[in-house]
Amino acid sequence: MDLYDIDDPDGPDHDFYRSLADEIGASSILDLGCGTGMLTVSLALAGRDVIGVDPSGAMLAFAHARPGGDRVDWIKGDSTAIPNADFDYAVMTGNVAQHLGQEEWRRALGDLRHGMRAGSTLAFETRNPLARAWDCWSSPEQSTRATPHGPLVEWMAADEITPGTVRIQAFNLFLETGETVVEDFDLQFRELDAIHADLESASFTVEAVYGDWNRTLFQEDASLMVFVATAR
Repeated sequence: MDLYDIDDPDGPDHDFYRSLADEIGASSILDLGCGTGMLTVSLALAGRDVIGVDPSGAMLAFAHARPGGDRVDWIKGDSTAIPNADFDYAVMTGNVAQHLGQEEWRRALGDLRHGMRAGSTLAFETRNPLARAWDCWSSPEQSTRATPHGPLVEWMAADEITPGTVRIQAFNLFLETGETVVEDFDLQFRELDAIHADLESASFTVEAVYGDWNRTLFQEDASLMVFVATAR
């Protein structure tokens, strides 16, 4: 699990979500798809109730053990496990939205809205399909890097299997043990208008869409779409 934190360290994305929490004066926060909890624990300041939800028990165990993990309530499950706690701020980070198929995605938005009070804020990011990031992800040539677990050899395949759905196969060979770990998953690249429509259907109003973590308004050539929406 420590490799997740090495590959996705604290950075401008977390700064964005933390600053938004401060700006709206959030006191009850939900992190859906919280993973190893790096951002989650940093949101858990004095006077805040913070809940992290994730389907991976291993991820949650790592999250609970990290410094500050005892300040968060961790729940194992998907969006159906979200408690009805009238959250005033909810986030989905690390491109969590892209890991949800369309049925799961729409259900997650409905479950989020059910757990949030009117006027609360939802924020998340997803990659812009127009940028076609997956075109440069496939790397049949192997690369090797040092890790706390010894040298790691990596290579990847990425293919658009249907419009907007990209299948990823990430191969990880740990040289010291000879173990090969293969991650096989699909990512959903939803268009801007489709996300707008899904949010509206779930009773969210889009307040802003940014193209980077500096809050530059989204343009079609941006690689990222960062959504901020209000629950109606």
